[in-house]
Amino acid sequence: MTLILVLMLIFGYLLIATGHLTGVNKAAIAMFIGTVGWVVYICWGTDFVMALHPHEYAEFLAGEEPSSKAVKLYIYDDIFLNYVGRAANIVMFLLATMTIIEILDNNGCFDFVRKWIKTRNSKQLLWTITFATFVISANLDNLTTATLMLVVMREIVQNRRQRWLIGSAIVIAACCGGCFTVIGDPTGLLLWGRGAVTATRFSAYLALPAILAWVIPTILINRDLPDTLDTQWSPMPYRGDDTNLNSWQRVLMLFVGIGGLWFIPTFHNITQLSPFLGALCVLSMLWVVNEAFNHRLMKSDRLAERRLPQSLQYGAIQQMLFVMGIMLGMGVMLETGVLGDVSAWIDYNIHNIWVVGILSGLLSSIVDTFSIAISDISLYPVLDQGRLGLWADSDYMGNFMENGAYWLVVAYSTAVGGCLLFVGSASGIALMRMEHVKLTWYVRNVSLKVLLGWLVGMAVLWMELEVL
Repeated sequence: MTLILVLMLIFGYLLIATGHLTGVNKAAIAMFIGTVGWVVYICWGTDFVMALHPHEYAEFLAGEEPSSKAVKLYIYDDIFLNYVGRAANIVMFLLATMTIIEILDNNGCFDFVRKWIKTRNSKQLLWTITFATFVISANLDNLTTATLMLVVMREIVQNRRQRWLIGSAIVIAACCGGCFTVIGDPTGLLLWGRGAVTATRFSAYLALPAILAWVIPTILINRDLPDTLDTQWSPMPYRGDDTNLNSWQRVLMLFVGIGGLWFIPTFHNITQLSPFLGALCVLSMLWVVNEAFNHRLMKSDRLAERRLPQSLQYGAIQQMLFVMGIMLGMGVMLETGVLGDVSAWIDYNIHNIWVVGILSGLLSSIVDTFSIAISDISLYPVLDQGRLGLWADSDYMGNFMENGAYWLVVAYSTAVGGCLLFVGSASGIALMRMEHVKLTWYVRNVSLKVLLGWLVGMAVLWMELEVL
């Protein structure tokens, strides 16, 4: 059964990697892996439980005779629900942040981006929209931010090839911006929730590598654009009454939404509660402000006239289901003991976190950023500082402590490496669907630029962790 589960996971990853060719949605594949994996696991639950949890199961029985029903109840209460809770932490946070960005977008809080980029100058437009993407994605979900900016870009730039280049730069900015904060990407959120990193040190180490990984390919992409773009500016999008909120109200809502998310690390340090609870608190406050500012609109039929961003809604649901499915599937692998064998093989044969990081980045570009990241993260527990001396190779094992180098390398490499081929990131998939970008074109025109930025950022991260 262990072999069946492993083969099912490998086959699922192959389907995810070829989703752009087969047309099979990766969220559906991830949910299939997660659900069927646990069904197979529980059918042979006694063997798995006795292999990994014999003492805990004996305490659960409390002297009663073991039975098929008893082992299933133990798996459900003491094993399965733990993984559901971990996945729910990430999904609930994504739900809150994606809802926040939709409320802000519906109220025109991001219209300033459209005003800033009212130019035909390619350099000004490219750097303005990618800078806004980089900053916003560091505080909100990078997929939703990328989708929002791609919609803005599509309304302005008329030439197809120019849209492909600028859209690629937007995807790179979104992935790089999201990777250097614990709330900008599901991988950082997962590491933070496991206690593998702290918010401050995570950002301190990854900020400069992420900036370089964004700036270098953007400079090279800008060289491929003409000095003057083929642009056209349409009126601001209709929002029911179109001018319901004035400028100061939109700024206040932006401050409540994004400023509130900045407080989440402090909220977590004070209360030790899950970060998603802080995100829901910010969402509730933004919701109250939204209804207060739109009280007249709320009481009229004009509310029904608001056009909700369907692309954001559909992408958000897919992303949440995908994260839930992959996390449940990886939980099955962890409970079979397979991941422990894999980590032991890596320690013996590779024994270098930087090689693992580079391989993970390359795999992320083919399969999926989050899938490879959670696979890497699940291989090792977060080691306790006090027990580090028990290991023969304490220098190497120090990479897996809190704020250890391994977690930072994985977070950076998988996020940026996923941009080598746009099929590796959710933002890249959004670009492919919205602009019908061809993979061969992306490889010829963008991949080498991303590779250069990624390697330079990796070199800087190595200097920060190993030299300085």
